[in-house]
Amino acid sequence: MPEIIKLNIAFPNAIELFVKREDLLHPIISGNKFRKMKYNLQKAKEIKATTLLTFGGAFSNHIVAVAGVGKEYGFQTIGVIRGEELENQIENNPTLFLAQKLGMRFLFVDRTTYRNKTNNAFIEQLRSQWGNFYLLPEGGTNELAILGCEEILSSATNKFDYICTAVGTGGTISGIINGSNENQKIIGFSSLKGDFLKEDISKFVHKNNWHINCDYHFGGYGKVNDVLIQFINEFYAKTQIPLDPIYTGKMMYGVFQMIEKGSFPAFSKILAIHTGGLQGIAGMNQLLAKKNKELIVL
Repeated sequence: MPEIIKLNIAFPNAIELFVKREDLLHPIISGNKFRKMKYNLQKAKEIKATTLLTFGGAFSNHIVAVAGVGKEYGFQTIGVIRGEELENQIENNPTLFLAQKLGMRFLFVDRTTYRNKTNNAFIEQLRSQWGNFYLLPEGGTNELAILGCEEILSSATNKFDYICTAVGTGGTISGIINGSNENQKIIGFSSLKGDFLKEDISKFVHKNNWHINCDYHFGGYGKVNDVLIQFINEFYAKTQIPLDPIYTGKMMYGVFQMIEKGSFPAFSKILAIHTGGLQGIAGMNQLLAKKNKELIVL
């Protein structure tokens, strides 16, 4: 069971903030990716699949996690990567370089082709090229993934009034909602611009104890600024807990801002889920260095 840590920080209104260190589940297949893979791997083994194929971008946590699963559990892995230009940049891309080192083979496609990732004809074309495979969607979210994410919460988390998590594809928060108690409120902090995820999440959940906060995306997916990077580094200095700039950093910044604004009642117990994603720091630091910006400290 991942450790639940109370932050030794004095918050207003006697609010207490805790972190569930899902990032410590596995050094490569960490956090929500570990949860999303659990039942998908069982299914892949049941149907005797030997290859996993999935989709992702240049700094995808999911791509690395699938490569790690292949290495550890004996699957061949194929990553369909968004961006043809990345084919000649693997050695300079920490995410793709690690995935390749773990045994993943790549197919680089242009962005127009990549949009066909859920198209049956495109999937069949991939099967004719790569043979039969077990398909994992971009980000890893499907019904089996959500089933795994339901296990993030347990009897140990019943005492918390609020559960906070980062939101990307909506799978993790869907599992958390399904695993929550009715008296708990679930807040998802979107890493993307827009409010379109509500409809997707509603397909998988049957409770009304949740909402998505879209105020802390910092410009959209993969976007950061000096304020966010400074917060991540200050948080690490105070707690020795690293945050990634794509998901958990934005989520935690949002939680702190909501506490400061009085958005939580006095004496609230808040649990923030650390969903991992720390491998993405290396790639972000590359981009920050090119702009002569402050780097994320580890």
